[in-house]
Amino acid sequence: MKKVMIFCIPAHGHTNPILPVAKELVSRGDAVRFYSFDEFRDKIERTGAEFISCDRFLSKLSRQEEENMKNVNVTEMSIQDIRITINMTDFLDSEYKSFLPDVIYSDSACFWGKLSAWKHDVPLVVSTSTFAFNQMSSQYMKNSPKELTSLLFGLPRVQKEFRRLKEYGYKNMGFLSLVQSDNETDSVVYTSKRFQPYAESFSDRYAFVGPSVFSDKRPEKQARPLVYISLGTIINERPDFYRSCIEALKNEPLDAVISCGNAVDIGTFGTLPDNIHAYPYVDQLDILSKASVFITHCGMNSVSESLYMAAPMVLYPQTNEQQAVARRVTEIGAGKLLKDDSAEGIRKAVLEILGSKSYAEAAALCCEDLRSCSGAKGAADHIENAPNPSDGRDVVKELSKAVVTEQILYNVISVVLASVLFRFISIKYLWIYIAAAVLFSAPVKNFFQQAHYKKLIAR
Repeated sequence: MKKVMIFCIPAHGHTNPILPVAKELVSRGDAVRFYSFDEFRDKIERTGAEFISCDRFLSKLSRQEEENMKNVNVTEMSIQDIRITINMTDFLDSEYKSFLPDVIYSDSACFWGKLSAWKHDVPLVVSTSTFAFNQMSSQYMKNSPKELTSLLFGLPRVQKEFRRLKEYGYKNMGFLSLVQSDNETDSVVYTSKRFQPYAESFSDRYAFVGPSVFSDKRPEKQARPLVYISLGTIINERPDFYRSCIEALKNEPLDAVISCGNAVDIGTFGTLPDNIHAYPYVDQLDILSKASVFITHCGMNSVSESLYMAAPMVLYPQTNEQQAVARRVTEIGAGKLLKDDSAEGIRKAVLEILGSKSYAEAAALCCEDLRSCSGAKGAADHIENAPNPSDGRDVVKELSKAVVTEQILYNVISVVLASVLFRFISIKYLWIYIAAAVLFSAPVKNFFQQAHYKKLIAR
C-alpha cells in the first residue's frame, strides 16, 4: 500500500483528469488524501479519496485581481499560487509529519504541491492537464504583444513574491522549475504520444496515458447531425458568441446543444428554435459520443474528450495555450480553425466539417489512438512506482549542446558584419542593425534546432 498526497488548483480542467486516477489508486488499496477546494468536494469524495479542504488558505482578491485570474493572466496566477503556498506552509508541514506520504501527485500549475514535495524530499509526480511544454513543444505557444508585455512587466512582481518562499523553508529550485517541464521529473500527461507535439523530446519519465475519463461509452453518431457548443468553465461568459451560433444553425437540417455555464442567463436568448437547446451544463462525454461537430474553446480536456468520442471540431481558442492545442488539431486534420466568428463564419465552418469526410476520419483515427493508451491504470502505475527508472537520455539537453556552435557563429558573424557596415554608414543607424540582428536570431536558432532535432530522434 502506498500513501499518496494529491494537490490541485481550483479549476475543473485541472481537477477532472485526476479524479479517475485517484479512484484507481483507492481501488488498489492505497491511502489517498486529496487536497482541494470545497467546490470539488463531492466529486473527490466519490473517488473514495479523503478530501482535505484548502479554501481557508485562498487569498482575498481585489476586483482587478479576480478579473486577471479569470482572463488567465500568468503573472497574477503565479503570484496567487505563491501566496497560497505561503499561507498553507504550517498546515502542510503538519500534514506531512502526520501522514508521511510515499509520493506526491501534483497538478503542474499547483505550486504548493510541487514546492512541498521538494521541501520534504518526497517523490513527485506531475499531473499535466494540457500538453507537456519544453523548449521544443513551447513553439506551439504564440504569445500576443499584449501577453508578452504583461509577462515582461509582471516578472519583477513574480520574482519578488518568489523570493519570500525561502523564509518558509522552501528550497531554492528557481522559478522556471515551477512552470517548465523537465526530463528528470516523473510526469503523467493525459494524451497520447502521437498527439503530443515533439513527443520524442520527452524522456521515459513521462507517461502519456491518454484521456483520463469515467466512461466506457463508444461513439454513436446519429443520422441527423448534432452540433455541440461549449466554451468550457472559465472564459465562457460569451452570450454574443452563443447568439451567433444560434443564428448560424437555426435554419440548418441539424440539431444543436449549447452548454454555457451559470454565468450566462439562458433566458436572454429568447425563444430558441426547435432544433437548438441550451443548458448550463450537460454530460459532455455523452453529448460528444453523438456529436458530428464540436464548437470548442480548445481546452485540452474538451479536445481530448472530443477526439475520444471521434467528434471533429470547429476550433475557437481563447488563450495561447488553447491556440497550441488548436494548432495540433488542425495538423492532424480533425478540426478547422474559426477565423470569422460571425454567424456566417460559424455556419460555413460547421458545414465544411459536415460536408467533408476527412475531418470525421481523422477524428476516428485519433479516437482509436487515445483509447489504446493505458489511461488511469497507467497513471496509477507511474505514481506508485515513483521515482521511475530512466535510460538517462535527455534529448533537450543534447539539443541545447548541439546548437551552441551555430549560436556562437551567428553572434560572431553579426559582430563582424557590424564592424564592416559602420565603416560606410552612420553610427546613428546602429539601433536598426541591432534590432534586425535580434529579430533574426530567433528564426535562425529555430532553423538549426529543427535540423538537429531530426538527427537526434533518428538515432
